[in-house]
Order: sequence, then C-alpha cells, then structure tokens
Amino acid sequence: MEEFTRAAQVAVIGAGHAGIEAALACARTGLDTLLFTINLDAVGNMPCNPSIGGSAKGHLVFEIDALGGEMGYAADLVTLQSRTLNLGKGAAVHSKRVQADRAAYKQYMKSTLEKQERLRLIQEEIVDLILEEDGGGKRVGGVVTRLGEIWRVDRVILASGTYLESRIFVGDREYDGGPDGMMPAKGLSAALAREGIRLQRFKTGTPARVHRRSIDFSAGEEQPGEEEITPYSVRTDAEALQKKNLVSCHVIYTTPKTHEIIRENLGRSAMYGGNITGTGPRYCPSIETKLVRFADKERHQLFIEPCGASTEEMYIQGFSTSMPPDVQERMIRSLPGFGNAEIMRYAYAIEYDCVDPTELFPTLEFKKIRGLYGAGQFNGTSGYEEAAAQGLVAGINASLAERGEEPMVLPRSSSYIGTMIDDLVTKGANEPYRVMTSRSEYRLLLRQDNADLRLTEIGRRVGLIEDERYANFCLKKQQIAEEIERVEHTVVPPSEEVNSFLEAQNSTPIRTGIKLGELLRRPELSYGKLAAVDPDRPRLPKPVQTTAEIMIKYDGYIKRELAEVERQKKLEEKLLPDDLDYHTVRGLRLEAAEKLSLIRPRSIGQAQRISGVNPADVSVLLIWLSTRK
Repeated sequence: MEEFTRAAQVAVIGAGHAGIEAALACARTGLDTLLFTINLDAVGNMPCNPSIGGSAKGHLVFEIDALGGEMGYAADLVTLQSRTLNLGKGAAVHSKRVQADRAAYKQYMKSTLEKQERLRLIQEEIVDLILEEDGGGKRVGGVVTRLGEIWRVDRVILASGTYLESRIFVGDREYDGGPDGMMPAKGLSAALAREGIRLQRFKTGTPARVHRRSIDFSAGEEQPGEEEITPYSVRTDAEALQKKNLVSCHVIYTTPKTHEIIRENLGRSAMYGGNITGTGPRYCPSIETKLVRFADKERHQLFIEPCGASTEEMYIQGFSTSMPPDVQERMIRSLPGFGNAEIMRYAYAIEYDCVDPTELFPTLEFKKIRGLYGAGQFNGTSGYEEAAAQGLVAGINASLAERGEEPMVLPRSSSYIGTMIDDLVTKGANEPYRVMTSRSEYRLLLRQDNADLRLTEIGRRVGLIEDERYANFCLKKQQIAEEIERVEHTVVPPSEEVNSFLEAQNSTPIRTGIKLGELLRRPELSYGKLAAVDPDRPRLPKPVQTTAEIMIKYDGYIKRELAEVERQKKLEEKLLPDDLDYHTVRGLRLEAAEKLSLIRPRSIGQAQRISGVNPADVSVLLIWLSTRK
C-alpha cells in the first residue's frame, strides 16, 4: 500500500470533553490542529449522567470558562435545570450543577468544532504513534490511522477517554466495546507499552435508562430548580438563562426488596463474579458495591433525571450496576414508582486502559516522550469536568510549547484544576480520580464566584481571552474593589430605624456609629438585607455583589490562607534540576530517592507532597540546594 502522508502542527486523539477543549485551545491560539474521533456522532457525548457540575466539579467548570474554555458556555446553552449545592454550608463549597440536554450538548460542541478556524474534525481511529530520536530521548513525529494514513505533527494530545482496549460487562456476558455501543480503540495501548509507558486498567459503569411514560413520579419527591440561576460562563446572557428551569428531577430510595434481589444475585454481577479486574471509582460505586460496603444502611438515595428535552429516556443516578438484564429488570421494578418500568438501555460496566499519571509533567506532557500529552480519563480521572479541565491545560501547553513560550503550570493555590493536576502527577491514581473540595487546602480562596479573578489574567496571557471580554473583566475587578472599599468605610449611625431593622434580624442594636463592613460580618446579616440601612448603595451586577460580600465576610480567614500560600510559594520557587540523580544526594533515604527519581518533582514544594518523602528528606534536599548555589 502506498504511504499517504499529510502534515499539521497538533493532533488530538479523541473528541470527548478533554479532546474538545484541547483542540479548541490549540486552534484558537493559532495552531493547525487535527481532532480525530472514532465516530463523529459521539463528539461531546455524555455516556453517563446527563449533568455538568456538582460538588467541586462546578468549580472546575467556572475555572474552565475563566481560562477561555468552552464547557461552561455550552452547559449554559443546554441547561434544563440548575441548582446550587451546599447552600447550607459556607461559600467555599457552594457548587453549581445543571441537568443538561445531552443531545443538544453534542450538537453544539460538534458545530463549534466544525466552525472553528484552523481545526479539522476527522472520523478516523489512530492506532500508532510515530516517534523520533531527540537528543538521547524520544519525541513525537506523527500519528498513523487505521486506514494507513500518516499525519506528520509536532505534538499529540491523547484524550481517548474510556475507549482504549475497552470491554463491556453485563452479568456473565462481556465483549469488546466502547461507551454507548461505540467501537473500542485498538492499538494505542500497545504503542505506549512498547515505549515503556506504565498503563493501568480502570473500570466505570452506568445505570439503565427507563422510559418516562412507565414511571409513576408521584412516588418520589420532586426536586425543582433554583429560582435565580448563576451562569457558568461570563459569555452567557444571565437574563435569558433564568428561563432555563424547564424540568424537575425526583428523589426516590431503594427498598428492602431491592436489597434482597441484589444480595441474592451478587454472584451474577460482573463486578463480584470475578470477570472485572479493573479498579472502579470509590466515589461513584455500583449499587451492588454500596450494599457490600455499607451493609448496615437500610436504603440508598437515587435521583431520577431527564436525559434531554427531545427524548423520553430517564437516568437513575446512583443505580449503576453490572447485573445481567433479568436481574436489572427486577431491581428496577422494586423501586417506588417503577413497578411497570420499561428499560430502554441496560446498565453496563466498562473496563479500559489509562496511563499512570506520574508518567506526566505538571504540563501534562509525557516525561519519556517530548511533544506527547495526556488528558482526561486517559490520565486516570473520572467525570466530564475533570476531563475538560485537563484537555484545556494540555491544549494550552501544547500551543505554548509550539510557540516557544513558557508553559502554564497552575499552582494548587490558584485553582481546583491546579490541585487536581498536582495530585495526579505527584501522587498518581490507584483508582479513578474525582475532584472534591476536601482535596484543596485553599478552599476559601478557590470559590466558584471568583474563578475569573483567579484565572482570567492567565487565560489572557495564553491567548484565549479576547479584548472585549478582558475589558469587561477589568471593569468587574474594579467594581469589586471599589465596593469593598465603600462598604469598609461607610459608617451607619445609630437610629431608631436602624435598631428596629437589626432587632428584626435578631442582631444586636448599635449605640454608636458602625461601619457597614462590621455589620456585614455578622452571621445573621447579608449584603442583600443591609440594603435597608445602606441608601447610597450603587447599582451593581449580582456577581460583583456576591464576590464583594464574601471577601468582606471572610476577610480574616482569607488573609490567613493567603499567608499560607505565600509560605508555600517559597518552597514552590525552589526548583530542582530535571537531571538530578537523587541516589547521589547524601543523606537521602533509598525510598525517597526512588520516589523522587520516579516523579521527578519540579520544586521542593512538589517534592514534599510525594508519598514516601518525609520532612527529613525535604531538609536534605534544601541543604543540597543551598550548597549547590
């Protein structure tokens, strides 16, 4: 067969959530970009739950938008219902989650990719990588398609999701297959293993889909959307978004009959029948795993969610399983309101290959192969939001490297994106990684309301924030600063009217003048309530008011976290040589030398977070650095 060769600058493999963000970032920053997918109809697919956001995941979506990514804007456009979780807790953990129209999301993302300049969307499977010698190491030179076509490229981003050597499990039946009936990806795992790349076998799963007409919703608790919707994206028309609460979700619970059916058939589950070897997600387990792990729990909460406005499919959140079809039907019909349930798609488990993320630098470039990047579930994560965030980072860094500019490495103190990537490349992933607010030591700094304040300047530097948007950002930043200044210096004098207001709010009356900022720090008072005693308040956009209020209320705690950031920053700035032979550093324990040699941390700060490296080892490294200087 005659070799057919063409060329571009970047090739992105996989058009899921990671691949979309990676390809758009590359193309929008001027690179000639290819985006390969096994099936054009699967672009932007949501093979699991029809939602975007959630606890900490919502933070990621805001951060993606702040850097110039696409997921937040797309999610706003296809929102069926919006809710903010954890409102009963502090502002640090408030997290937006939307029910999304999965068909509309796919359609929007595919159209966006097709219309993007310098981006070619191609239905073809990549089966091999072309590597070249590069100063004693290796670098990417191109990709090979299943049809034998060769594309010469400078950089490749692997965003294969759950498709690599993927296998479907339903009871005792198993077969090669990808999500939602798609084909698996063959060949790339062998190509990576050939180069000594460490791969892992992970597992995830999905629940059955049930026809809406067969469900008695009166048996569940209705869960409507929130009244006032905050957009994910600054590009979204906030007023138009208020009309987006189109549907309700419903909450039901498993029954004793459900548990009896599952326990009687546990051996028929692919998970417990010995067929599955991959490691599943700890924080999104199958229903049979929940019963085994929490044997004393009498019931488990489930959410009934619509898959879209143009489909009758309903998703049973929390009911993932790998039971055979007959058991699935009995399980579902034992649920309240599901006595006559019609299953449209059976649940399944899926195993797939992914990389050990300690093979990657914080830029998401492979340590062993220059110009090769990993992103998304290929890096051992779970979830659309984690995937999109990594795709954006990989795309940005591939573009910066191609343009000869400094890489973008987000510190933990900057974002949940930075926290996630640092966790992955420093600690690895022995199970599918899920972002959580508890993973960050800087939660109060990394709120969803201030994602743009934290990251838009970076998005501007890398070339993804256009002039008009940046001007709007600068105006918002100025308005927040001015309002904080005004509130902190405006004095409210005592009066009968003011004290009547305070007493009505169960707040202590005042005898002397008090600054608005001091009143705002009282737990029982809010920015909105204080409008009654703040007649000179300027008319400001809601996002400005929200951020100003939080920054005033939590001022002391924020300053404390910022001081810790500065302390850690000094360690992050103490860089370690890329070629350091840790076995030659006197006083370093053997375990620490081996772990450091494997991870190759970029700084003392990262080194201290590696499992197996203790404070004494860090002291040895600090001494070594000081003598070297």
